[in-house]
Amino acid sequence: MNGKPVVRIAEIEIDPEQLEAYRALLAEEIEASVAREEGVLSLNAVSIKDSPHKIRILEVYADRQAYEAHLLTPHFLKYKNGTAGMVTSLTLIDVDPIAMAGKL
Repeated sequence: MNGKPVVRIAEIEIDPEQLEAYRALLAEEIEASVAREEGVLSLNAVSIKDSPHKIRILEVYADRQAYEAHLLTPHFLKYKNGTAGMVTSLTLIDVDPIAMAGKL
């Protein structure tokens, strides 16, 4: 792989009644991504401290091509379709990897 790494943060608010089901699907998607996607360097999720039904997902890809390939994988599309009804809001943030490294 070559090119600049791609870092994306997704902040997702989940319907509280769907939270446990969402977490189960998220764990499945993370496991599939890390196991099968060569270009995914890191993919993990944390709850936002001040709101238990908000989840922040950090994705780090080797480059833009790896990121775009991940979005087309069957497990990702299944996950995306399976959770659409659970999500009440979604914010996507593309982050400069160098700036992100300084915060970790």
